[in-house]
Amino acid sequence: MLVNDAANKVLVECLSTGADFAEIFFEDTTNGSIALISGKVDQVSTEHVYGAGIRILKDVQEVYGYTSDCSLDGLLKLASKLKKAYNEKPLDISFELKEENAKENAVSITRPGSKVALDERVLLLKEVDKGLNSNSKIVQRFVKITNHTQYVTIANTKGKFIHDLRNQERISAQAVASDGIKSQMNSDSIGGNFSVDSFKNYDLVDFGKKVATTAVTMLDAPEMVGGVYTVIIHNGFGGVLFHEACGHSLEATSVAKGLSVFSGKMGEKIASSIVTAIDDGTMYNEWGSTNVDDEGNETKRNILIKDGILTGYLIDDRNSRLMKMPSNGAGRRESYRFSPTSRMSNTYIDNGTSTFEEIIKNTKYGLFCKSMGGGSVNPVTGEFNFAVSEGYMVEDGQITHPVRGATLIGNGANALLNIDMVGNNRTFGHGVCGSKSGSVFANVGEPTIRIQNMTVGGNGGKN
Repeated sequence: MLVNDAANKVLVECLSTGADFAEIFFEDTTNGSIALISGKVDQVSTEHVYGAGIRILKDVQEVYGYTSDCSLDGLLKLASKLKKAYNEKPLDISFELKEENAKENAVSITRPGSKVALDERVLLLKEVDKGLNSNSKIVQRFVKITNHTQYVTIANTKGKFIHDLRNQERISAQAVASDGIKSQMNSDSIGGNFSVDSFKNYDLVDFGKKVATTAVTMLDAPEMVGGVYTVIIHNGFGGVLFHEACGHSLEATSVAKGLSVFSGKMGEKIASSIVTAIDDGTMYNEWGSTNVDDEGNETKRNILIKDGILTGYLIDDRNSRLMKMPSNGAGRRESYRFSPTSRMSNTYIDNGTSTFEEIIKNTKYGLFCKSMGGGSVNPVTGEFNFAVSEGYMVEDGQITHPVRGATLIGNGANALLNIDMVGNNRTFGHGVCGSKSGSVFANVGEPTIRIQNMTVGGNGGKN
């Protein structure tokens, strides 16, 4: 545990060669996982992560280093090494560290995952496995529960000395269906930054059944025929398209350098007028929420797009200096081994006014993407490529038959402008997002949306 007196001495050392800001990020983290394969415990692992990172800034210049030696001598040694990046007289900077625990506005943990018995976790997995085993065509079943219990302390020369607890819990399920000739896989997950007891709010057997049913449904689906379609993207993890194709381009990491398609477009129309997009790190016990970000700032509800107009970016402390705009609780990092930068938390397109039924009924011909898979995006251009893991054709206002192998291809900026219907059924999906400051927990979400004139790749023959 980092104590006040030691933190103060290290920060003073950091400032002794002319820097104007210094920060210590300390963490004590336990990562655990248990996996069931076909109903039997197959994997159990535990990892302990312990260390501290030190960051020193002068204007926008940054130097960063980390160590697993968190003794006072170890931290002073690292600070002494890092401060050599600067060679000027110390500035007249005084500070007083005010120790506090983060206010539990966004996350409250009653039982950290590191305190939960293995047997209790196995029982949860077996409930999911019952659902996966509900269809005779399922030939492989895999269920995994992971927990990430992270205690952090952040101290800096703004006077912050704050402690916070995070506890991400996640259950992932995967099923493989086969008819003896071909096979089809499907997966899904549920979780949050909450205590393991919150899984009691889910019907775990039903969750497993849905994963298995989708795998079986897609087993006999014909291949998608490529072309330009009206595309309906369902709620929840469908929000991964906005997250990847647009969200990263709204982070100061790329905006501040002019490397984003949205750089310099504040106040301009960048989306359909029925689109409002938000990043909200304060949503209670959600997967991407924290009480404070990894710079010690309270997380916020940041409106990025309002009625189609660009109204905000995600900004961390260092990039706020470059952009001449205030930071807004978006500084995140994977661990003490990474310097923080601007990152998404719970990012979503907000509810609109249409019902799911209205969106389907008003579609003459198109593709309904019920579940999205992985993809890739160029944050500079916004060009993306996403797989559809569960898709159906829509014909004359009705969902008809499943299709597989569909791929969405396009440009994030164009896709935003071509959204012409937004549902009122927003939900979330859980992911891990990789970027400059490592991999962080991120929620993606949206209601059902409809996009016109989207290119869809597929391996099927002609219509």
